[in-house]
Amino acid sequence: MKIRVLFVCLGNICRSPMAEAVFRDMIKKEGIDHLFTVDSAGLGGWHSGERPHAGTQKILEKYEISYEGITARQVDTSDFDSFDYIIAMDADNLDGLKRLAGKGNHNKIARLMDFVQGAKEKNIPDPYYTGNFDYVYELVTEGCTNLLEKIKKDNSIS
Repeated sequence: MKIRVLFVCLGNICRSPMAEAVFRDMIKKEGIDHLFTVDSAGLGGWHSGERPHAGTQKILEKYEISYEGITARQVDTSDFDSFDYIIAMDADNLDGLKRLAGKGNHNKIARLMDFVQGAKEKNIPDPYYTGNFDYVYELVTEGCTNLLEKIKKDNSIS
């Protein structure tokens, strides 16, 4: 059985596809990618079918991280049953996911930076508006590193 991780932001073209690509890269480098299914989605469907934002592509290329096959899609209510970890990029995404989930499945929804003790930011700012893809990459990488450690611990993966 695979561990299923879904990263969520507003439109699924900047932060969540960056987190998906970074997380996939981490598990591939550790040789444990066969244990996971990793995806990303947006609360809104405006960008469905689109590739990641040019700024996200540029930062991933800078660090030689593949984003091949990543296209935007909207969160679906079935995702709450399909995924084990549903990871929001900020408080607004978190609230939106909890509303969408209804009464159940809240235990699998968290903010990415909640996994970082003493994080300088709890919310990953949207580079669609700030333009600061480097800073977002820093935060996403730190969050994904800590999330992966938690998942490995939770699932006894060494």
